Amino acid sequence: MITFVCMNFKKNLIWLLFLIPVIFLIWYYVNKREDAPLRFLPYFGPKAALKVNDTSYHTIGSFSFLNQNNKSVTNETIKNKVFVTDFFFTTCKSICPIMNTQLVRVYKEFKSNSDFLILSHTVDPETDSVPQLALHAQKYDVTDERWHFLTGSKVELYNMARKSYLLNAEEGNGGEEDFIHTQNFALVDKEGHIRGFYDGTDSIEVNRLITDIKVLFKEYEFKDKMGN
Repeated sequence: MITFVCMNFKKNLIWLLFLIPVIFLIWYYVNKREDAPLRFLPYFGPKAALKVNDTSYHTIGSFSFLNQNNKSVTNETIKNKVFVTDFFFTTCKSICPIMNTQLVRVYKEFKSNSDFLILSHTVDPETDSVPQLALHAQKYDVTDERWHFLTGSKVELYNMARKSYLLNAEEGNGGEEDFIHTQNFALVDKEGHIRGFYDGTDSIEVNRLITDIKVLFKEYEFKDKMGN
């Protein structure tokens, strides 16, 4: 009987000695990576081939527009910034007021974050001059340059919507008869990659956008800690 008890004790002791380091390793791994994002956002758009067996994610192209303060907004403006972009026009009476109201939520949520911007492009530059955009910005109580309302060449604006931000799939050349009217927002990361699309007229979709922006910033925090 005593021999049997001793054998069981030794057997249990061996299992215990085995489990202790396993439990410690699991605990260490979980706590070491507790700051890791629960998920990473996907990338959108066609990949470009750089060379054999090497591809790069789609990035937005170069641009130069004027904002509501008559200041130039270019790729340099968005350098190392996360931003949301959309296309609207100030005289729109249908989806645009809803989109702008939803973007106000995003603007207020991240207003204090110096690494975040919103770029709203007009699709009617003939009407939406710089003074018109300034009045529009005042209407939504935009008092800083976290939210740029942009105007410029119609051809360039429409090219950005279709080719860079992938917000419109219809063919067009930005000519007199061409017109874009989309309710979609795009989320763009600091490297100019598109990381999400959202229906700007749907409050639930905009809730998802706000969450995804936070996820994206968490992703950058994690990469910085990992030395990437």
